[in-house]
Amino acid sequence: MKQHLWILELTCRIYVWSKISLYGIGKIIGGQFHRAGNLPEEIAQTPIAEVGSFDLAWTFFGFSAGYIWFIGISQIIGGGLLLFNKTKILGVFILIPILLNIIVVDFFFEISPGAMLSAILYFLMCCYILYYNKKQLIEAVKKMLEITKISRTKKVRWIGYGLSILAVGLITVVEIFLINWVGR
Repeated sequence: MKQHLWILELTCRIYVWSKISLYGIGKIIGGQFHRAGNLPEEIAQTPIAEVGSFDLAWTFFGFSAGYIWFIGISQIIGGGLLLFNKTKILGVFILIPILLNIIVVDFFFEISPGAMLSAILYFLMCCYILYYNKKQLIEAVKKMLEITKISRTKKVRWIGYGLSILAVGLITVVEIFLINWVGR
């Protein structure tokens, strides 16, 4: 039975890689979104208040070439990482927020029920990959949360807290200065 679960996990990894990589490539080569300067004529002529949710979302996402490249490359890299045992979990962690965003956008902007169902399928497959590798994940989380006890005197702790609060204040002042310097 365990062998069948491994085959299912591998199938999920290959399937999500193949589909999500195609979407990533599609974004980069121009197959998705209404690109700035290349809007369909009927959308370009429609007042913004009358543009449907699908076209409004596709126009918004297509406005920035940098955004399109970021999402497309993230999908390609996340999918590619699924192909290797050592990097599959990292691939899932890259893809899950992307897939959740796709599902939310598809739902609220009424993009396409079929596209949303596909994104849900890929998301569920990523969740299965995490479930299949739960022992390694639990060990990794335990290792990350492992706290080493460092003994400090009360005086040293209070000095540390005080310096940290001063540092937060200084960082806040610098941040406000930078925001005002570059403009809102």
